[in-house]
Amino acid sequence: MQELVKKDIKLKYRRSYLGILWTLLEPLLTMIVLTVVFSGFYGKDDRSFPVYILTGRLLYTYFSNGTKAATKSIRTNASMIKKVYVPKYIYPLSSIISNYIIFLISLVVLVAVALVLGVYPTIHIFHAIIPLVVIFFMTLGVGMCLATLSVFFRDMEYLWSVALMLIMYSSAIFYDPEKVVKHGYGWILKMNPLYACIVNFRSAVFGTPIEIKYMLYSMGFAAVTLLLGTFMFYKEQDKFILHI
Repeated sequence: MQELVKKDIKLKYRRSYLGILWTLLEPLLTMIVLTVVFSGFYGKDDRSFPVYILTGRLLYTYFSNGTKAATKSIRTNASMIKKVYVPKYIYPLSSIISNYIIFLISLVVLVAVALVLGVYPTIHIFHAIIPLVVIFFMTLGVGMCLATLSVFFRDMEYLWSVALMLIMYSSAIFYDPEKVVKHGYGWILKMNPLYACIVNFRSAVFGTPIEIKYMLYSMGFAAVTLLLGTFMFYKEQDKFILHI
């Protein structure tokens, strides 16, 4: 497991001059672009808007990268699966763990930007552990489902890319969710478990109590998808060799 995680991280930054430094630069540059584009469009003129963007963007990026890596994990390691017998769940799990390590490193950018812009930690910052743990298991559950389905349906990778775009726009990463609620589309946000994680992570960063209903919903979704993904994976894993 440890070697697979190291391999995934090394492959991600192979032939990259910046290497792991890109993990810090990418969210910072994305934050700058989104702040410039959307601060005027949505009327956000407060100093903390870049922090608002980062708290959403970082969580979404991990969920997106983790699930996409898990989707391809079985097919990517097809040659190894055919030659060496190891528990097959290791492949999607290692992909998700490697992306989680990169995600945790990228949180350094959030800390630095928050301190520079005057968003200082309070006692509520410890609540951030909850959405950070929940999003890992949520990504793992969804990733296990996708890893199983993509073996039999090769188009799943492309369909999931489209789904991720819809999830991004319904996660309130760069806009005020109150504007969506006013137009009667608040139910879309409330149905999105990733949005629930983002809301509570933002609450912890900005020093306000987390919302219990969002916490319970995201935890429940993570538990259900993890159980479903594990069941699907173990039921179908013996058939993988016939389709990869």
